[in-house]
Amino acid sequence: MAIVRWFLGRLILLVNALIPVGGSIKRTPEAQVLVDRKTASLTLYEFKACPFCVKVRRGVKRLALNIETRDAKRCEKAREELLHGGGRVKVPCLRIEAENGDVHWKYESTDIISYLQQHFSIEQEQNAQHHAPSH
Repeated sequence: MAIVRWFLGRLILLVNALIPVGGSIKRTPEAQVLVDRKTASLTLYEFKACPFCVKVRRGVKRLALNIETRDAKRCEKAREELLHGGGRVKVPCLRIEAENGDVHWKYESTDIISYLQQHFSIEQEQNAQHHAPSH
């Protein structure tokens, strides 16, 4: 069974590498700096060959986000952080640290992508700029 999992993992990584992520967001350099500041409080715990993790990484790439990733399969420290912080070793998991220091752990690829789209899509950014107080 381990050989089958290894082979399927490599196949998933190959397919991911061969199929380009389409429709990536394009931002001005200034806007990207602002997004990068916001994503500095996010960490994605993953296994490299997990299909749900690949789905999230493709969503991250499509949204042009720079999010730190930690391999909870190969890195014991990352695995321990995930277990003690999130309560279980399950990937993908997005660690979200709020400005006040509160930490939330979001599991499930669809929920993670939905969260990222709600906070980092071009439409959301335009709405935030439109409603921001002018100085």
